[in-house]
Amino acid sequence: MGAEAGGPRGTAPGQQLRALFYALAPGESSFRTVEEVPDYVEKSIPFFITFIGLEFAVSWIQKRKLPGRINDGISSLSLGILSRLPDVLFRSIELISYIYVWNNYRLFELPWDSPWTWYLTLLGVDFAYYCFHRMSHEVNILWAAHQVHHSSEDYNLFTALRQSVLQKYTSWMFNLPMALFIPPSVFAVHLQFNLLYQFWIHTELITKLGPLEWILNTPSHHRVHHGRNPYCIDKNYGGTLIIWDRIFGTFEAEDAKVVYGLTHPVNSFDPIMLQLRPLAHIWNTFWATPGFCNKLSVIFKGPGWGPGKPRLGLPEEIPVITGKEVPFDPHVPAYLNCYAVVHFAVILDLYIELLASMTMLSQGAVLVRIGFIILSLASFGLLMENKSKAEILEIIRCLVFIGAYKLGYFRSHFSFLGYAYEVLFSLSAAFWGIQIMKRITSLKDKHH
Repeated sequence: MGAEAGGPRGTAPGQQLRALFYALAPGESSFRTVEEVPDYVEKSIPFFITFIGLEFAVSWIQKRKLPGRINDGISSLSLGILSRLPDVLFRSIELISYIYVWNNYRLFELPWDSPWTWYLTLLGVDFAYYCFHRMSHEVNILWAAHQVHHSSEDYNLFTALRQSVLQKYTSWMFNLPMALFIPPSVFAVHLQFNLLYQFWIHTELITKLGPLEWILNTPSHHRVHHGRNPYCIDKNYGGTLIIWDRIFGTFEAEDAKVVYGLTHPVNSFDPIMLQLRPLAHIWNTFWATPGFCNKLSVIFKGPGWGPGKPRLGLPEEIPVITGKEVPFDPHVPAYLNCYAVVHFAVILDLYIELLASMTMLSQGAVLVRIGFIILSLASFGLLMENKSKAEILEIIRCLVFIGAYKLGYFRSHFSFLGYAYEVLFSLSAAFWGIQIMKRITSLKDKHH
């Protein structure tokens, strides 16, 4: 088991790939301390990109169509990057709280290098995820964070990366009972494996998996969970295993064609708005609802609740699905789609470089990079909606990049691209400057 050496590192490419499918054995993924646990999620980024490309290729070969749209894909990836940025500055609250309880309140200590501890933690983390996930659909304030993941009207591997910034600040408490006896290093491994497993089930290309459907959460089961059809609502909460849904009566098999997204679509690709608007809705509803108990119900009952309704709302109020629903898809010129894809690739490069070099950067440099990434993601959302304010935001963004690059705040993960980026952002700034001048001239002509 490698106990004396502190446990295996689990960083070989084959092991990283198998981690996506929860296929690393206890002997390969047991560690004495949290510090030794690899960042499996970060190491899986190349596999995320590879599998997304593979999904697009297979979908085109089989169906002669792509599995998603550029605007929705960029929105999902933006939300995924946004959700990971707090971890650049701070250690995960899930680990901080877990380690605190372990250090101060643990009742006994299971051996970190025992296969039985590994398997028990697998079950414990997955059951905690089921409980949290179910509560996130049944408690409005938790749903305000979780709904980000359900906001896509497409269903593909991009959707798996559509995550909430706020969700981790509500999920940590569900794991704390395990801290009374399960070592943090074992918990840290399974917390990542449980998340990684859920990546590959976000696809329409895989239909049914035979007997595995009885035990594991599969693409078929998870498609139901992402549906807004009445039969799909509040079903199939499992992370890795589907057994909890079968035990507690929340399982539903895939039947009628699933229509994806929220029952009341948000119709936006702006990642900042997608994160914050549900909280604004709760805030406004809270003050508009009379009675103290009713105000508390706005926060702690289901998102469909209203005065005089049951805790989770009325099933008959769920919008009927006709099968003719049209996803939110504003018309954007082809050149703008190409522009957004190229610039998003640059941001992805800068993000990967930030992850690779953050321990060597000053806090100021880290904050500048994070700020620029957030600015860029917000701008891309406005571009995909063809909003006029995106022009101003883009020219500001491009000029900020050029200035920060000259001052040494930015660096590509691929050093040979540095000069190309400088040219790209200079040309982009000039392009948006011309667009703004054209708009001003047009407004003046109309005025006269």
